[in-house]
Amino acid sequence: MSNLQQYIDLETVLSAEEIVHFLNSEGDTTLQLFTTARKIKLNYIGNVVHFRGLIEFSNICRKNCYYCGIRKDNNAVQRYTLSEDEIVSAAQFAHQNGYGSIVLQSGELASPQFTDFIERILRKIHDTTNGQLGITLSLGEQTEETYLRWKQAGAHRYLLRIETSNPALYQQLHPNNPLHSFHSRLNCLLTLKKLDYQVGTGVMIGLPFQTPEDLANDLLFMRQLDIDMCGMGPYIEHEQTPLYAYKDSLLPLQKRFDLTLKMIALLRILMPKINIAATTALQAIDPLGREKAIQIGANIIMPNITPSKYRQHYLLYENKPCTDENADDCLSCLEARISMINHRIGKNERGDSLHYQQRKRNT
Repeated sequence: MSNLQQYIDLETVLSAEEIVHFLNSEGDTTLQLFTTARKIKLNYIGNVVHFRGLIEFSNICRKNCYYCGIRKDNNAVQRYTLSEDEIVSAAQFAHQNGYGSIVLQSGELASPQFTDFIERILRKIHDTTNGQLGITLSLGEQTEETYLRWKQAGAHRYLLRIETSNPALYQQLHPNNPLHSFHSRLNCLLTLKKLDYQVGTGVMIGLPFQTPEDLANDLLFMRQLDIDMCGMGPYIEHEQTPLYAYKDSLLPLQKRFDLTLKMIALLRILMPKINIAATTALQAIDPLGREKAIQIGANIIMPNITPSKYRQHYLLYENKPCTDENADDCLSCLEARISMINHRIGKNERGDSLHYQQRKRNT
């Protein structure tokens, strides 16, 4: 069980029991896990970090997920939506500063007007950046027709976090109605794959009611789904959500942080060529959280390039970092941080998933 080198073979799949062993590990076993994951990342991905400029363009949401600070019924949130010009301007900033890619993220909405709005923005960004900017969407569950229209308008990737692969746990985290269906979310992921998006998902780590076995099955779920990219991070509670009632039963923040690093390392071993994000929630716990994730397997960072006046209103969880910085400050800070850990930024590179490219060649 202690020799991880055997797992470098891509045909080898860790069992759920073996994954649980590493999630519960300490000391030398954890160090070996991180060392192996780092070697695999450097072998397949290299020491390059790709940026995805994150534009949180609206905090209006039709859903009431029990863990989320911008859930529909949180009346304490000041709602906003950026104008088309503000979104395109942020995308131009990313392009001019060598980001290579952006992420358009908002609360979940679904309407003809919203579909048209996103389609117009995608075409404008494509036109103003000469089609050179990679575009990831993170806009929740939509119809197949909507996903197709957005792809034809210029989107390349789609991030739809499953949050947990356990349907029973999923139901505990959401209202019991058709708008919050595990199977609907899974079907959307399958639809995105069918439409040839680069598909990403992810989970929260340290949720109430969650077990190490749940986390192990999350990793195996992502491998079975054959995803191209992943964004997963520690669960951090928000006072204005129903799950806050369970705050005293949660793992300590440091334990959630450590589990997240182990999950990243294990996923890198299981899926060597996918893109794995070092999420901002890590930095909410540890000031060097994203850098630590990069060193043990992650290769994507999503600097926030939302206009600063809106950032304090897009709080999915408490103590979100960088809400008082502007885009220039964030860029300068990250460039220095990446250099300090002996990695380089993939300037003007889209940083598409190597796993996706291999998948395309094999079809």
